[in-house]
Amino acid sequence: MIFEQSLKKELSYTTGAVFLVLMTIMMTTLVIRILGFAASGSINPKDVVVLIMLAVIGYISIILSVSLFVATMMVLIRWHKDSEMVVWYASGLSLGKLYGPVLRFASPWIIIIAIMALFVWPWTNAKTSEITQKFKGRDETAMLIPGQFFESANSNRVFFIESIDTATSKISNLFVADHKNERLTVAMAETGNINFLDNGVKQIKIHNGKRYEGQPTKGDFKILEFESYTVDIEKKAPKPISFSPKESSSLTLLENPNPVSMGELLWRIGLPLMAFGLILIAVPLAYVNPRRGNYITLIYAVFTYLIYSNLLNISQTLVSDDKETFIRAFWPIHVLAIVVALLLVRHRNNPSISWWKRQIPGGFKL
Repeated sequence: MIFEQSLKKELSYTTGAVFLVLMTIMMTTLVIRILGFAASGSINPKDVVVLIMLAVIGYISIILSVSLFVATMMVLIRWHKDSEMVVWYASGLSLGKLYGPVLRFASPWIIIIAIMALFVWPWTNAKTSEITQKFKGRDETAMLIPGQFFESANSNRVFFIESIDTATSKISNLFVADHKNERLTVAMAETGNINFLDNGVKQIKIHNGKRYEGQPTKGDFKILEFESYTVDIEKKAPKPISFSPKESSSLTLLENPNPVSMGELLWRIGLPLMAFGLILIAVPLAYVNPRRGNYITLIYAVFTYLIYSNLLNISQTLVSDDKETFIRAFWPIHVLAIVVALLLVRHRNNPSISWWKRQIPGGFKL
């Protein structure tokens, strides 16, 4: 059918355009946030690009859901406004019959959303968690960043190094404050180097500096000059990488049906269903009078998406907090979306009939 081919073509172009715009906004936000983490030392600067790409891949399912909804709204609003839908209605077809071509276009994308939400989303979260946990588990020498103060894991030692020569492991202008047994030791030197012993232990050896030692509250500080001073590096025991339910595979969540796992699974399954429900609502919501055609219904679309997504998040929270069961929290919001779509179609088919009359059985036809 020519009409359906034209609709599919325009939906494809519009969905692609909306997707690119939303993806650009998302990437900009992620770049700013992840660069902030790198600047604060929470993640390795070398991993920034990888973490950005993992985050972008993980959010594709959400962005694609919004893109389908907005694109459907924009195309159908324009077709109503430009009287192109007159051809559809003149063929004896109702608004409800428009679901056929729209869903045939959207179905492959909804399947992709389901795959991304159930399998790709947890995979990207797991990879991100693995990278960040490995970075946090490195030893103190790997955490030293030139020009920044660094506090050890147990908060009893503070380092500052002005510069490090990565090729020769030489350092310059070192400051070390060590607090043990209620005594504070401060060592400063202009030069030093990082030594790697045969047993794998690392040491920072500084030369020709001064050391101040004493109790801060008693004023019994000693000032010593040294030719060589060695600072042992705390070696962390390797910790196994652990994953939260957000980072676990969907199969793992099913094998461990605790409230938090079921809440995460509810969100993953609910995302493609939300995309389907939004498409159902978009068809009648996009209806506008050609004589008064405008894009104000896009505002209604924004509120519709916000309400739907927030209801899905609330359902997830209720299940995660063990305040509601998975079965009882899963279906109401999606059934509500279908009911809202049906009522909107009924209203659009007979806009001149009073509301109470439109509710009479037999007065509605798809």
